[in-house]
Amino acid sequence: MSAAQPPHASGRPAPEGPAPKGRNPLIRTSDRVEAWLRRALLLVLVAGMPLAAIAAGTAAYERAMHTVQVQAADRQQVSAELISGTVDAYHGAKQQAQVRWSEEDGTVRTGTALVDADTPKGATVKVWVDRDGYVTSPPMTDMQAMANALFTGGLTTLGVVAATSAAHALLRAALDRRRYAQWEAEWSAVEPEWAARFHR
Repeated sequence: MSAAQPPHASGRPAPEGPAPKGRNPLIRTSDRVEAWLRRALLLVLVAGMPLAAIAAGTAAYERAMHTVQVQAADRQQVSAELISGTVDAYHGAKQQAQVRWSEEDGTVRTGTALVDADTPKGATVKVWVDRDGYVTSPPMTDMQAMANALFTGGLTTLGVVAATSAAHALLRAALDRRRYAQWEAEWSAVEPEWAARFHR
């Protein structure tokens, strides 16, 4: 008997080393399936998440820039006279007030616009109007379009992470149900033998 190979407690030679990788008899088919599907989900998360975020962000940016161009062509800023004063009742918040302005053809128009609080009656304020002559909000800016794209890309990233996590949880739950069923079937097969030993 070699000194480098001590006997096993049962008298048999000790194993040469650990079982080869992938040949562990305790690893079930469901364990292998779970490992491979986990790798697939990780690949989707690592590769798909940035692609989805970039695609969604780019599409959102293009739509927003189209809106920027349309609103820039449709809206213009004019000088208007405040015909109803405001009070500082909301600590500096903008308030709605009646304004009056003249169009290029001399037509006098009136409307309601948000102006700074405590603006006196008769003051000149800047308001945005559309091509039909109605007071409207300022057109979207390039920075707002970029912020919208980043926000959309961020939401898409969270969506991919949530979907991947949900898929993993559903996979794990399905495999666990299968394992529990296998364990129950195996225990039903061996339980009578174990029970008989205690009744001897």
